[in-house]
Amino acid sequence: MAPADAPGAGGTDLSGFRERSLSRGVNPILYWALRAILLPFFVVYFRMQRIGREHLPRRGPLLLASNHRSFMDPFVIGMLVRRPVYYMAKRELFEKRWQAWALNALGAFPVDRGAGDSAAMETARAILERGDCVVVFPEGTRVRPGPLGEPRRGVGRLALETGAPVAPVAVIGTEAVRRGWRIRPRKVRVRVGRPLTFPTVERCSPALASAVTERIWACVSLQWEWLGGAKAPVPQTLERGRPREISRAA
Repeated sequence: MAPADAPGAGGTDLSGFRERSLSRGVNPILYWALRAILLPFFVVYFRMQRIGREHLPRRGPLLLASNHRSFMDPFVIGMLVRRPVYYMAKRELFEKRWQAWALNALGAFPVDRGAGDSAAMETARAILERGDCVVVFPEGTRVRPGPLGEPRRGVGRLALETGAPVAPVAVIGTEAVRRGWRIRPRKVRVRVGRPLTFPTVERCSPALASAVTERIWACVSLQWEWLGGAKAPVPQTLERGRPREISRAA
């Protein structure tokens, strides 16, 4: 397996984009100009509804853990916070130079999803430690349609290693926006709950990271179901093991 920072098939060196996220951050002119354009467009064209924004701290490190349905999700979540957000994007998006520059200037840094990319995790950790905001999609890739997918334990590891509060976010409606090259006027809603806090640990075991991730994902699922998202089916083995009175109440 090639190192995470090795050039990919297109000869792309990922380390430079990560370094730019750490040393320069977002391009403020581009970021705030694009946000000023997108916010009224999203509110009018997509009838975007933002719920729970009062829960988000305006300063200090913050992890936003969200489900992932569409390429639009990072932009929609960015409308929640009154400060720049940083997020991981798959390395294939950085193969075209102009696209890579634009995404990097807007807060994206690359992750090699199939390689257990430790460099991307280090970048996210450093951004949180300097007091900025990072968006994480624990499912690892877009999941559509139906209920939420299974989370990966990276978000739990970041929460434990940095001590950053984790705000559970659910986005619904973005999966119906794009049809080919058409961007259709579909209603988009996003809901964020109160941030969760966890103690900082020096060494984070996989079991501990998984337990914290499950706790975070349960809160994301609550936001998702509140928005009307489909619930995950209960496994038959669990259903058979339920007490009879609980089954009737359900």
